[in-house]
Amino acid sequence: MTKKKHKKSKKNKISNLTNSILSILKKERNQSFNYKQIAAILGVSDASSRNQIIKTLAKLASKQEIEQVDRGKFKAVVNTEYHKGIVDMSSRGSAYIISDDFEEDVFIASNNVNKALDGDEVEFYAYKRRKRGKIEGEITSIVKRAKSEYVGVIQIHKNYAFVIPDGTKMYTDIFVSINKINKAEEGDKVLVSLEDWPEKADSPFGRVIKVLGKPGEHNTEIHAILAEYGLPYEFPHDVESYANSIDTSITQKEIDKRRDMRQDLTFTIDPKDAKDFDDALSFKVLENGLYEIGVHIADVSHYVKENTVLDDEAYERATSVYLVDRVVPMLPEILSNNACSLRPNEEKYTFSAVFKINDRAEVKDQWFGRTVTYSDARFAYEEAQAVIENNPNFGLSSRAQSRDLVNNEIPQDVSLTGKTYNTQPQIAEAILVFDRLAKIMRRKRMKAGAISFDKVEVKFNLDEEANPIGVFFKTSKDANKLIEEFMLLANRKVAEFIGKQNPKKTFVYRVHDEPDDSKLAALQNVVGRFGYKLNFKDRKSVSNSLNKLLSDVVGKKEQNLVDTLTIRSMSKAEYTTHNIGHYGLAFDYYTHFTSPIRRYPDVMVHRLLQHYLDGGKSPNEDIYEDRCNHSSNMEMLATKAERDSIKYMQIRFMEDHKDEEFVGVISGVTDWGIYVEIIQNKCEGMVSVRDMNDDHYQFDQDHFAMIGKNTKTMYQLGDEVVVRVKNTDLVKKHLDFTLIGKHEE
Repeated sequence: MTKKKHKKSKKNKISNLTNSILSILKKERNQSFNYKQIAAILGVSDASSRNQIIKTLAKLASKQEIEQVDRGKFKAVVNTEYHKGIVDMSSRGSAYIISDDFEEDVFIASNNVNKALDGDEVEFYAYKRRKRGKIEGEITSIVKRAKSEYVGVIQIHKNYAFVIPDGTKMYTDIFVSINKINKAEEGDKVLVSLEDWPEKADSPFGRVIKVLGKPGEHNTEIHAILAEYGLPYEFPHDVESYANSIDTSITQKEIDKRRDMRQDLTFTIDPKDAKDFDDALSFKVLENGLYEIGVHIADVSHYVKENTVLDDEAYERATSVYLVDRVVPMLPEILSNNACSLRPNEEKYTFSAVFKINDRAEVKDQWFGRTVTYSDARFAYEEAQAVIENNPNFGLSSRAQSRDLVNNEIPQDVSLTGKTYNTQPQIAEAILVFDRLAKIMRRKRMKAGAISFDKVEVKFNLDEEANPIGVFFKTSKDANKLIEEFMLLANRKVAEFIGKQNPKKTFVYRVHDEPDDSKLAALQNVVGRFGYKLNFKDRKSVSNSLNKLLSDVVGKKEQNLVDTLTIRSMSKAEYTTHNIGHYGLAFDYYTHFTSPIRRYPDVMVHRLLQHYLDGGKSPNEDIYEDRCNHSSNMEMLATKAERDSIKYMQIRFMEDHKDEEFVGVISGVTDWGIYVEIIQNKCEGMVSVRDMNDDHYQFDQDHFAMIGKNTKTMYQLGDEVVVRVKNTDLVKKHLDFTLIGKHEE
């Protein structure tokens, strides 16, 4: 009997006790603990466990790993440097921390994550090196949660429920008391808010704050994407009411305060399905042969006043969100689609950048200020492109030809109700001038080191129920580039106008840092497989070789892969009051002035520009830097939501193609499988290594390949393969393929 009791007491030994005690003391390193407090935290109360804790405390104190600060009270010995960083969780429960204190990411094993979640700002210490010299660490405390709301599917039991989050980076489910399920039914997709995470609990506690609907239904999944990133899909009632109460009429009193440009030939060029038009171009030929070109932007700040509920809502949203089947606007429809939309045959309040430009696309004079304009016509990109393509030798290609327009004045019978005459011939000629000048400006940018990103965009043809019935690819043609160049001109010149003033004035810049050398080296490692080479000699060499790379891959099977990897190798553009220039555009000064309907930073730029034109003093820079940070963060969330919606629609599209075979390019290789992008429609799915049954495949990181142990068959990044659609999961947004084999041309 004695022996049996002795064996039983051994079973009560607390596993990993030393590490547990050290973790407790380090986590709260400014507090002291006695053995009773530690026992309570560990959830043990028997005499044997307490004795083990007492002995372990004494042992750690003797090794000077902890110190006894009072009788029976212990603290951690702080001989480690603590750091802060952002958590990047993996789907397996381990994580990496991105920290300014380290050049490389710090690996965190799953048992050292200590309840941190993806995106959290945490405190951690680095304590040893892993294989291949990687740094490893342990999270000691959570400084700030990245988010408190998660989307998932609810599983309801008799007295409690669990929400299984959608995201692969959320490694735990969420416990919900039965009285906090908010009328959710079994299997509903819900939005749950985290309320607490008790020390002893394996899962955080939460409550359901919104039922989104049944998984797999279209609106449910779209709303779930928005909810996942904390993005709203409707306006609060008070915001809608305020917006609807605004006087949007055009009055003579307000016109008298502005530069009247209603007589200037003015038109918009936008996507054919656009509902809001926030920019227009005007054109006039002056007696001296210069072109007067106006870039007219909707004067959103005239309607959206500071310290109103409308402005607060616009700031919180910071950007419109463009999903595959809808736009979630920054401003209510009364403004975004009506008062602030530069619709044809309507007078509008605008904020303008007006330039006098010569034949060599050189700006000889500029003017900025509030205007009133009249849009004579609306062009779709396709219509403007047709003008350019069908009239290669027609138009105002020289000053001599331009003079014809000087005397071809637009009729003066203008009233607040609009014009009635046809300006199509003049507009066609103006488009050709714009196109010629834009091409000159673009060549100058490229020569200065700008990088030409013309990545193919995947778009869907949708039926009335938002079902994808086809895929098409959107490419940038001359008409798109025409508008782009004049918007870039306005943005650059506004930024220069403020940025070059002395003393320095607070302003909102759009900046883009130089790419990191290690990211460029990683890019070279990949594109070298396709026979491409980058030149790292100097900044100009880098940009020239990147442009050559992007040009050389056009039309090749690896184009989308290389385009994507090149963009990922770049630094992220962001908003800030600290100007460092824009690497990708090769501009020393750059801002966002041209889209205030859909971007809050542009609203800030309009306000600041007018403030300085009125002779105002420079406002508090810290306030604007905070607003810039918020705008950059919201832009990032919107981008993620947009990508998720494309992924979701791709999976819906592929539902109708189960068991069909496609040719694709290997776009990624990991130790759990290979990712394949179908050439025909750009849909990407995964082949699990578990399903590659013809051999035992192992991941070769150095060669970006999966290699068969017996046959030595290699599936490498960039290889063309044939896959069959195995499974489409709308809820998890996952597309699974079966690998048929290499594609033989």
